[in-house]
Amino acid sequence: MDMHIDPDKARFQGFKDLPRDGVIHMLNLVRVRAEAQYADGRKATGAEAYAAYGRESGPVFERLGGRIVWRGRMDFMLIGPDAERWDYCFIAEYPNADAFIAMLRDPIYREAVKHRSAGVEDSRLIRLSPLAAGAGFASAD
Repeated sequence: MDMHIDPDKARFQGFKDLPRDGVIHMLNLVRVRAEAQYADGRKATGAEAYAAYGRESGPVFERLGGRIVWRGRMDFMLIGPDAERWDYCFIAEYPNADAFIAMLRDPIYREAVKHRSAGVEDSRLIRLSPLAAGAGFASAD
């Protein structure tokens, strides 16, 4: 099974090629390792490593206008692979795609990402265009 932790260059380029104006949402699904895998051998759980990532990267995220607009806890996989489980499920909002790119390039963020790399076993990061909420779920307008 392929594990997905960081985007490859082609995927990141595809992200950068999309329109950059306007608010974007990023759906984050994250599964952490039982035990983090730090290059320097330090000991921590995956949850502890991911928490360190959040503490260190959070100020950069907020400074660039990011905010969490939805969080939830996965209780049960009704449709989907039985092996897929997510420890963290949330949607991050950015004022525009350039803010997300600036976060990834920020030196403080780049230092914090070592904790994410050590703690995350698998993840999904999906860019979304926010639409108005309402009763209809099958409409893309």
